[in-house]
Amino acid sequence: MIKKIVFLIFLCVIIESCANKKDILYYQDIVSGAQNNINYLSGNIEVNDILYIKVSAIIPESVEPFNIQTATLTSSNLGAYRLQGYLVSQDGTITFPVLGNLKVGGKSPLDVQNMISKILIDNDYVKEPTVSVRIVNNKVTVLGEVRMPGTYGFDEQNISLNQAIGYAGDLTINGIRKDVLLIRDVNGVRNYIKLDLTSSEWFNGPYYYVKQNDVIIVNPNGPKVMTAGYITNIGTLFGVVSFALTLILLLKK
Repeated sequence: MIKKIVFLIFLCVIIESCANKKDILYYQDIVSGAQNNINYLSGNIEVNDILYIKVSAIIPESVEPFNIQTATLTSSNLGAYRLQGYLVSQDGTITFPVLGNLKVGGKSPLDVQNMISKILIDNDYVKEPTVSVRIVNNKVTVLGEVRMPGTYGFDEQNISLNQAIGYAGDLTINGIRKDVLLIRDVNGVRNYIKLDLTSSEWFNGPYYYVKQNDVIIVNPNGPKVMTAGYITNIGTLFGVVSFALTLILLLKK
């Protein structure tokens, strides 16, 4: 009887501990050689974004009143640009030299470039201006069952959700691939999206590329949740079972 009990417990532990490759492998529906068009995301500017705006022209002196700084934007001095950039206020505006308050919230960086260029030309402030607008505080937060949870900044206009997870060192073996939560703020509304990383169906949708301030949460699977209790691993479990069986044998004598 005791041997049967031990065998059943051992069998249950093995079944619970085994992982099915359908729960582990990424994008199992992708066919080798298949192709898809890439739809790049042009993220709209949100409240609390920091904008780097540079105005250039043939005559450099003509654009000096419209620039906070004139150095070239590089990754080495990006922190300084965040401090000197234009913070988007709660009403979606920035205060721009000479031009005053500009409504930028909900617009793409390209929209803001065109808007400022038009104002400069229409008011004869600058002849043939070139305006560059970038969001310089792009960041994404990855939490849960990844190797290095944290908040990661990025300089590119577009990074994919896969890249964001890569920054965090990939999912651990205990992360649920079929139930990854993406939290995204859009125009003051918080959206919750569940993604299945074993499928590529969402590749051509709006969630392939992350937006600034996205939060990605990877939930733990059953075995990982079990380790949060008093029985922290299989060895401990067998130790408890062995102690219980020994106690039963002693009581029977």
